[in-house]
Amino acid sequence: MCDVTDKLAKILAEMRRNPNNVRFADLLFACRHFFGEPRSQGTTHYVFKMPWPGDPRVNIQDKGGKAKPYQVKQVLTAIKKLEERS
Repeated sequence: MCDVTDKLAKILAEMRRNPNNVRFADLLFACRHFFGEPRSQGTTHYVFKMPWPGDPRVNIQDKGGKAKPYQVKQVLTAIKKLEERS
């Protein structure tokens, strides 16, 4: 369990420090941790439903093994909102 927590902490720190250089696998790991399994996934797109009203979603996309910076920022915003609700 501690290994998962450590890995997640490192990923989040990297996402905050440099959203322009985040591995897609790391972003997907963080999304699955916070939001559960994606409600849909295509070949490159993964869509996660957020647990608050209005049917909001986070859509992430693999672009050659990297995450898109604007999607990293959207995920960080969603994580912050989720933590504030706790």
